[in-house]
Amino acid sequence: MSENAKIILDGETHEFPIVVGTENEKAIDISKLRGATGYITLDYGFKNTGSTSSAITFLDGEKGILRYRGYPIEQLAEHAEFLEVAYLVIYGELPTKPQYEKFKTDIVRHTLVHEDMKHFLEAYPRGAHPMGIAASMVCSLSTFYPESQDTNREAEAVNLTIIRLLAKLPTIAAWSHKNSLRHPFVYPQNKYSYTENFMHMMFSMPTEESTPDPIVSKALNKLLILHADHEQNCSASTVRIVGSSHANLYASVAAGVTALWGPLHGGANQAVIEMLEAIKADGGDVDKWIDKAKDKDDTFRLMGFGHRVYKNFDPRATIIKKAADDVLDALGIDDPVLDIAKKLEKVALEDEYFVKRGLYPNVDFYSGIIYRAIGIPTEMFTVMFALGRLPGWIGQWKEMRENNEPIGRPRQVYTGSNKRDYVSIEKR
Repeated sequence: MSENAKIILDGETHEFPIVVGTENEKAIDISKLRGATGYITLDYGFKNTGSTSSAITFLDGEKGILRYRGYPIEQLAEHAEFLEVAYLVIYGELPTKPQYEKFKTDIVRHTLVHEDMKHFLEAYPRGAHPMGIAASMVCSLSTFYPESQDTNREAEAVNLTIIRLLAKLPTIAAWSHKNSLRHPFVYPQNKYSYTENFMHMMFSMPTEESTPDPIVSKALNKLLILHADHEQNCSASTVRIVGSSHANLYASVAAGVTALWGPLHGGANQAVIEMLEAIKADGGDVDKWIDKAKDKDDTFRLMGFGHRVYKNFDPRATIIKKAADDVLDALGIDDPVLDIAKKLEKVALEDEYFVKRGLYPNVDFYSGIIYRAIGIPTEMFTVMFALGRLPGWIGQWKEMRENNEPIGRPRQVYTGSNKRDYVSIEKR
């Protein structure tokens, strides 16, 4: 293969280097295109544009491959704890036992949030969406730790910011839910694991502690691992581009939370349950809605089926399907909405129309089922996604800063009016 790509513009040939990644991904480095030719590339949604090089996550949608730092997602989901994977994503290697014990101890010591933050929570109206609360509360952490705004600090100081964010987001998330119910806040307990502590703060009362179910905790651990990072998606790219201005970690991650909020990104699992509830409200006739999904003239689309990146199957869905089955079996839940979900799943896995088009149940479908089964409100689903994605956002921000990447500044092709003279309002 040639070491350079040749582009002919205005009869002149220009050469640009070809870059090959460790998994044989190929790219044309056009960093100097505009300076050399006056041209830019136009790529709506950046579908064919690499904004950076990264050593964190490898994804091959055609083959259904997802690896964090080289480790297959199947192995991590089966054997690892979420905080172990968080360490891997952020720092580059799986921790040794002493490293991991220190990491967990450091996080436990920072799970409390400043008491003054309770006043912020209490000021939100009861119906406030928890993603809006999460984004603003994460950003406000920078005001409680003003030293975090200096992103050129020593590595140890930056690491403290990382620890604080990992430790406090579950508390913020659980408290946003408690506040929406106008229930008293439940404080974290050091005796619990990361996932158990979150469930404790979500479902316990100050005078009556709820013991986390081990099957539910295991399923939640898998879900958080499966969501930990996903290459340069919308929210990860947002974190990197905000961080490229040297914005602090809290502000950058808050921007990621906001990007994740959209129904085309992290809000997809919420959309799954809303779709299932709509089918139930319509009478629960699954066949009717399957026919609507097959009708090209009907605007209805099944939520939670297929994936923009994974063309044949989502490896995360394969893993989490069993966890969903385990949770439903263990809890013995009688829920018409979940019954509809199981019927849809069966059709999608067996019907030739869906199989041929790769419209398999994806990770959003199964995560929505699990969250509903364990009692997490629908509006909290995207917050759960944010809890899982946090290590990826931190890792992406950290990598971008350590690589001294320049401030992000996409170009555009201007399509507005040509130069024209101002006319006074009396003459218009």
